[in-house]
Amino acid sequence: MATENNKTNSPRQARRKRMELRRVKYVSGMAVLSKSNKRRKLEVCGDTCSKNSVLEEQRTSSRCEESESDVTETSNSSSSNESSSNESVFNNTSHINVIESDRCPKYGVTSVCGRRRDMEDRVSIHPSFFRQECEIPSRYHFFGVFDGHGCSHVAMSCKDRLHEILKEELEECLDWNETMKRGFSKMDKEVVVTGQSSGASCRCELQTPQCDAVGSTAVVSIVTPENIVTANCGDSRAVLCRGGKAVPLSSDHKPDRPDELLRIQAAGGRVIYWDGARVLGVLAMSRAIGDNYLKPYVCAEPEVTITERTDADDCLILASDGLWDVISNETACGIARMCLNGLGPSSTPSQNGNQATSPVEGSNKACSDAALLLTKLAMARNTADNVSVLVVDLRRST
Repeated sequence: MATENNKTNSPRQARRKRMELRRVKYVSGMAVLSKSNKRRKLEVCGDTCSKNSVLEEQRTSSRCEESESDVTETSNSSSSNESSSNESVFNNTSHINVIESDRCPKYGVTSVCGRRRDMEDRVSIHPSFFRQECEIPSRYHFFGVFDGHGCSHVAMSCKDRLHEILKEELEECLDWNETMKRGFSKMDKEVVVTGQSSGASCRCELQTPQCDAVGSTAVVSIVTPENIVTANCGDSRAVLCRGGKAVPLSSDHKPDRPDELLRIQAAGGRVIYWDGARVLGVLAMSRAIGDNYLKPYVCAEPEVTITERTDADDCLILASDGLWDVISNETACGIARMCLNGLGPSSTPSQNGNQATSPVEGSNKACSDAALLLTKLAMARNTADNVSVLVVDLRRST
């Protein structure tokens, strides 16, 4: 019986053990809850860590902002330094431009009597004769050639006074056309008084009426940093050499020029062909300063041209008709350009007994060689008149 009871109790004991094990499992579940508490602690720790990381991020961002501000300040300071350096460069450049605009171009001149009995040509050179006061001050340079006829005193008066008259006019008005016309008109009125007070060496004193048959052509170029302003009255001529090509800056005032012929006839005069076209058969030009006995047929009003300067400009040639009667514009420009480039022969100041003018103070050898070579060529081609040549170097790089 005891064995049977043990057999019957064994399943009960097994159940009890199973129940106890389940209770232990429940207790272990409580342990799981404790683990959950540990997780909470970990989560709290995680929150604190996240807060710390946020603070760290804020500190890092503030440091980045500070560094960025430093960088921007540095960039601003560098940009300000660059701007100041750029301003200094600009100021230096403008200063160089001012110096360049004030620089007088190089020039050279030659005058010979040729086959004439008397030398009646005159050449006038006045660097920086006028200064324009503006934001960037600039100087104007005066160059002129005057071919006298009948006597030399009108050409001499133009040489001595015309630049002063034009300077006075420029101080009142900067309109080139009006300035040149008023200046030439004043010069025309002054030569009468100058002729009456001329000395005993003046050949025209032997003529009657005194000085009425004396006059002079006038071709004047005023070189500015931007332009070449040319005024012409008569048959002297100004030619610009630009890029190896001849550009005429004036037109000869000949009595048979269609517009001049109409003007003379409208004024009641006549053009008579006597050894060429002449006003009343006397004067071989239709405009001149002086020549009071031929007015109003011969007037002193100049034709004015304004030519903008370019980097292609080589030189400017002003000369009396003694050169232009036998040498074309293209030939003259070719010879002058050759001499300026150092390819021409070095000339001597004498030719066939005709002594050329001594070198002008401030003249350039290359320009002087060009002027003298042109004069020699005119003499070799049997020009019958006085020859005066003025060459002005317009190259900006020299």
